[in-house]
Amino acid sequence: MRQTKPLPTAVRRWAEQRIGPVVAVRDASHDWHRSRVWELTGEGGACWYVKVSPSVRFFTRETRAYRGVVPALGHGRAPRLLDGCADDLALLLTMAPGAPVPGLGLTSAQWRTVHAQAGMLCARLHEAGALAPHDRAEAAASLAAAADGAEKYLGRAGDRLSGNEQQLVRDYAARLRRVGPVPLGYIHGDNQPRNWLWSPAGFALVDFERTRPAARVQDLVILAVSEWLDHPDREQAFLQAYGRELTGAERGSLRCLTALDAVNCLAWGPDNDHSEVTARGRRTLDRLMKEDRP
Repeated sequence: MRQTKPLPTAVRRWAEQRIGPVVAVRDASHDWHRSRVWELTGEGGACWYVKVSPSVRFFTRETRAYRGVVPALGHGRAPRLLDGCADDLALLLTMAPGAPVPGLGLTSAQWRTVHAQAGMLCARLHEAGALAPHDRAEAAASLAAAADGAEKYLGRAGDRLSGNEQQLVRDYAARLRRVGPVPLGYIHGDNQPRNWLWSPAGFALVDFERTRPAARVQDLVILAVSEWLDHPDREQAFLQAYGRELTGAERGSLRCLTALDAVNCLAWGPDNDHSEVTARGRRTLDRLMKEDRP
């Protein structure tokens, strides 16, 4: 059973300076030791979220995203940033309508609707204004940076991968460097159903700590190795609402990125006792080995 995380006193006092007295606090963190999010209820029943970022890098990314990128999604399509406290890496956020998709017990038709909504919002995010020169340079280098990370994750994963599996990952990392130009933009960075909210009032995205300039296709990796693998109708719904099919270079990049995601999962998952992430990595790697090395 996950242990409830207490809201730091200093963060509560800071939040109350902005929203008034807090009468109730609920731990709303993900099942990960570095996730720290709380729902705050005020005297009049209004609710907010306060989030303490796991690092300065994530705090900076998320603050920048809320100020410069998230507004492109439209009203009610994401929380709004009310205030930030750099000293405590804390963000005070409004609540977006809806509940996390995984717990809603959706029908097949509803899942397609959700993926269509996600595709529409991802397109808005990916096209949220022209990239500044520094951001464009970071985005243009993002696939090479992903390929560079392969050896680090292979080292961390160690003997969780066989020699042939390690070579497969290295082959895909090398291939990723040769895919050619792909569309660039701002990506969510953790685009998956746990960060999608859905309700009769609409659809919203949350959790922008990994939002950054990158190759747009990088936002589709988790979906490709989970949701879309077993449900191609969801992929079709997403891409139709996204407004275009992926280019050949994007399809090639996506396959390479799934291999890198697999080794990342097999490095991170066991070390953090996260069976779902570990299983995702093992399943992807087994599939790639079967398809590439029969």
